[in-house]
Amino acid sequence: MVWLNEAQHYLGDPNVGEQITAAVYRLLTDTGRGPVLVLGTLWHEYAHQYTALPIPGEPDPYSRVRELLAGRTLAVPDSFDAAALAAATALAEAGDHLLADALARAGDGRVAQDLAGAPELLRRYQLATPPARALLEAAIDARRLGVSLHLSQTFLTDAATDYLTDTDYDELTADWTERAFAELAQPVHGKQAPLRHATPRPPRRPPAPAKGTASTPTGPGPMFRLADYLEQHGRHARRRLCPPASFWHAAHTHLTHPDDLTNLAEAAEDRYRLQWAHHLFHRAAEHRSTRALFRLARQQQEEAGNWDGAEVLYRQAFGLGDTSPLEGWPDFLVKQQRARILERTGDGKAAAAIWDELAERGFEDAYNHIGQRHEEDGRRADAERFYRLGAEAGDPDAMQRLVFLLAEDKYFKEAAEWTDRIAEIGDIYAYPRLAHRYETAGNLTNAKAYFRKAIDAGMLEDYGDLVRLHFQEGDNVEAMRIHKESVAAGWTRVPMLVAEDSSNHAQADEYAFTAVDHGTVQPLRELLFRRLQQGSAHAGPLARKAIDAGLARIVLGIGGDSDSEHPQANAVLQEVLSDADDIDTPDPELW
Repeated sequence: MVWLNEAQHYLGDPNVGEQITAAVYRLLTDTGRGPVLVLGTLWHEYAHQYTALPIPGEPDPYSRVRELLAGRTLAVPDSFDAAALAAATALAEAGDHLLADALARAGDGRVAQDLAGAPELLRRYQLATPPARALLEAAIDARRLGVSLHLSQTFLTDAATDYLTDTDYDELTADWTERAFAELAQPVHGKQAPLRHATPRPPRRPPAPAKGTASTPTGPGPMFRLADYLEQHGRHARRRLCPPASFWHAAHTHLTHPDDLTNLAEAAEDRYRLQWAHHLFHRAAEHRSTRALFRLARQQQEEAGNWDGAEVLYRQAFGLGDTSPLEGWPDFLVKQQRARILERTGDGKAAAAIWDELAERGFEDAYNHIGQRHEEDGRRADAERFYRLGAEAGDPDAMQRLVFLLAEDKYFKEAAEWTDRIAEIGDIYAYPRLAHRYETAGNLTNAKAYFRKAIDAGMLEDYGDLVRLHFQEGDNVEAMRIHKESVAAGWTRVPMLVAEDSSNHAQADEYAFTAVDHGTVQPLRELLFRRLQQGSAHAGPLARKAIDAGLARIVLGIGGDSDSEHPQANAVLQEVLSDADDIDTPDPELW
């Protein structure tokens, strides 16, 4: 048995989480090592984060975790049922005084939460003095946006100030920090404190060259840890709120761990706080964050057209620190980036020469690009040959291209085999792609089967296609049953549109964000576009809510640039953004 308490600390670790996940997967699937049980706990917030579909074209950091968790999660009930309460009562009557006390307080059956001190922790949060509450909310925001478990007192103190109203800020005393931290350190009956002092253990590793990674700093001064239950509660309660300016300033001033800084830079970017994102990315790069270096390198090559500067940053990200000629896999990746930027800038001939070189050296990603070139030139046999080379080497993009060719040629059996293989390695978009091709070929039975596979894998938006096909076949009863199932699962597009058409805009907003909470942004995108067409007065509040919730890319994707295919929506969106004091307008000198 392997016990992973708070499994997010293992599966979600930014440095080794994917390696841990792969090791667990091998352990579970190796028949020679059984029987084996791997048991872990995972909050709903993390389960959703790890199983959510990646945005096409964006990094997919949890592909292995998504594969591991598929079909292997069990929801723990919020409260004890009658049988469990009876068993707990029997234990209490037999002398378990702690359990007896919990049963006396937890009249709703939420015994586990009471044992963990949850009700009292929540009460302490709700009734905290303004300075203490500001510290808690700064700690909650730090944790939910990706800062490490232990938070420094200096960071929390500086971050908390803008969480206070002007009146509360004016009433601060000289010793407000000591008083607030002392208030939050008082334990509740479960020996939990809302914000307790913590001493991180120093790393004990063999000496190694300082290359490409950074050690975990303990931070200046005392360190604190937020109570688990308040973190869990706060992640949900504050999920649509954006931290104030003091939070970003404190992060830039006090945080030093590269992962903390990069996570917050990405969170700032997702909330359209672009200047904070810019400074946090650079701060993270100074502390040797490979993610930040990659991000800045892409900026150099794609936005500034500076390949030389980008290449230096790429090589720094690989931990090499110089610009000398390279041998081995890092050079492959540098050349890959160069080929992609050449493609985007229209120099297809130079890009093709690099892909040909990489293919000769066995770089799997090159096969797909060469296959696409053959397909565009009408050489389908050559295209299929290169797609197969890439697919057999494990490249999911090449697999998908091969599926398209096979489906066009009506080789659906092999196309389905490759589709299932693509989905097994994390790209579940393969399911609806094949479903649509089955539908085009007139095979509605298999189309429905693959739309259902997509839904079961978490793609709630495919409920719409499944309902449509049942209506199309005249099976109205099953169509309505699936529609009710979809709403219960979080696919709230239809009730959202009904509420919007009835001018119940607040309810429509709630339905849109309910779908977001269940992993799909399509209803929100549709609702926002409808509002943008009606003008800024209708669109502004919803756009602001979405940006503060970390969905700036969804908002900007509708009409956030001069090349938008929806110029009216773009103009209204620019008006909305210009009216928001704490949302940045992009500064070309910085971004």
